[in-house]
Amino acid sequence: MTTMTIIFLSIATFFCLLLFAVGRGAIMLYNSLVQVRIDVDSAWSNIDVLLKQRHDELGKLLDTVKVYMGYEQEVLTQVTQLRSQASDAGDGAARMQAESQLTAALGRFFAVAENYPQLRASESFGQLQGAVTQLETEIAHRREFYNASVNVNNARLAQFPDMLLAGIAGLHRRDMFAASEDEKKDVDAGAALAR
Repeated sequence: MTTMTIIFLSIATFFCLLLFAVGRGAIMLYNSLVQVRIDVDSAWSNIDVLLKQRHDELGKLLDTVKVYMGYEQEVLTQVTQLRSQASDAGDGAARMQAESQLTAALGRFFAVAENYPQLRASESFGQLQGAVTQLETEIAHRREFYNASVNVNNARLAQFPDMLLAGIAGLHRRDMFAASEDEKKDVDAGAALAR
């Protein structure tokens, strides 16, 4: 072999190894970005299951309460409408907004229910209120996990070199599922009434 052939083979080998290393790194980066997307989707799916359960329990709770709270039609109507809006909102920011409004209305609903001793004494109301309150607590915990996953997702979109492959991996910016301070106060009041 000539010196030129050896140099050419050495350069070709070097570039093949470099191409392999870069390709392997890109594949690993792509796979980690796909995992981030899956984690966010999974976290949302966990919340979605609980939200659907809450909607089911709210229907039963509203039916039970109508007998006792005839004079509070406005509160009942508001919770019913918000429940329907949240069910129809689909996914994403609109759904999160509708669910947050429903959570705040639920807090007001439980506060109004405090004015009805017969209602509070009802065994079915107590069980349903406990179930809804438990679901609210579970939603809050899962919301925390979802928001952590969204933080990782959004950070990866902004980091180099992740941003170069993020679109290919199906990552896009996600909204946080945050509760306003008013909503937190309303839910805390409702939870206190359930105790």
